[in-house]
Amino acid sequence: MLVDGKWQDAWKPVQKADDKGRFVRQVSSFRNWITPDGRPGPTGTGGFAAEAGRYRLYVALICPWASRALIARKLKGLADLIPVTVVDPVMSDQGWRFGGAPGADADPLFGAEYLHQIYTRADPHFTGRATVPVLWDMKQGVMVNNESADILRMFDTAFEGLVPSDLRLYPQDLAAEIDALNAEIYDSLNNGVYKAGFASTQAAYDEAVAGVFATLDALETRLAGPFVFGDRLTETDIRLFVTLIRFDAAYHGLFKTNRRQIADYPRLSAYLARMLAVPGLRETVDMDHITRGYYAIKALNPTGIVPTGPAHVARLMVQAD
Repeated sequence: MLVDGKWQDAWKPVQKADDKGRFVRQVSSFRNWITPDGRPGPTGTGGFAAEAGRYRLYVALICPWASRALIARKLKGLADLIPVTVVDPVMSDQGWRFGGAPGADADPLFGAEYLHQIYTRADPHFTGRATVPVLWDMKQGVMVNNESADILRMFDTAFEGLVPSDLRLYPQDLAAEIDALNAEIYDSLNNGVYKAGFASTQAAYDEAVAGVFATLDALETRLAGPFVFGDRLTETDIRLFVTLIRFDAAYHGLFKTNRRQIADYPRLSAYLARMLAVPGLRETVDMDHITRGYYAIKALNPTGIVPTGPAHVARLMVQAD
C-alpha cells in the first residue's frame, strides 16, 4: 500500500482486521461527483460537469466493485462518452499494474506502470490502497471518485442531458427499499464472501459464511420476478450480479464459501441467465480475467494453479453470447 505517497512492501490481500479476525475493507477516499451542471454532489466538491470525453474510468475486470461501474456505463449508453482503461487481472507486488496480459491496457494518460502512480498524481501524500474503480477527470487532471457505489449513481443521472435513457437504476419511488436491501446484500454477501475468504480466525469465518448463505437463501425465496424489484432492473441487480457471477468460479472454492454453489439455487441460476441476457451486460464480464486474477492471490493459492471450471458457468456465458 501507499504511505505518504510512497509504496511500502509487497501487496497483501488483507491490510486490516479487527480484534476478532474479521476482514476490514478500506473506506474510499475520493468522493467528488459528476453532475449535469458541475454543482457539488452528495459528497466532495463541485466543478465536475457532465461532458463527453472528459472522464476516464480505470477498472479491473476481476473486481466486482469496478464491474458495477462498468455495467452502469454500458447500460446507460455512456461507452462513447467515457473511455475505459483495464488493468492486468493478476495483482503485482505493487498492486494493480497496466498491460502485461491479454485484454489489459497500457495507461494512455501518463504511461504509468502501476495504478498507485495514478493515486499519487491525485494526491502526492496519499496513504492507503490503490483500488479500482477510479474515475479520472482528464480536463482538470484530478481524481473524481474511487467509490463504486457513487460512480454507479452518478452514471445513472449525470449524463442524461447528453445521452437520455429510459432506464433508471435508482428510481426515487424505490429509493428507500433499494438503500435498505443494498446495505444488507453488501454486508453479508458482496463483502461477506471477502470476510469469509480473508478471515484470520475460525469464529470470523463461521460468522461470515453464515451471513453469505442466509442472504443467498433469502434472495432465492425473494426472486419470483425477473429482477430483484420485480420487472424493474435497478442498481441492486447490478450489485448482486457481480457477486453471483464470480461465486461458483472463485468464491466457492478459493474463499471457502462452499456449502452450496449458485448452481444449487434454481431461481438464482435463472436470474444469472436473465442478467447475462440484458443487452450489453455480457460484454462487461471476462471470466478469464476473473479466474486468473482470483487464483493468482498467493495468500490463498500459493501454487497459482487456475482451475478449468466450473462448466455450468462457461455454458451460461456461451448462452449469453
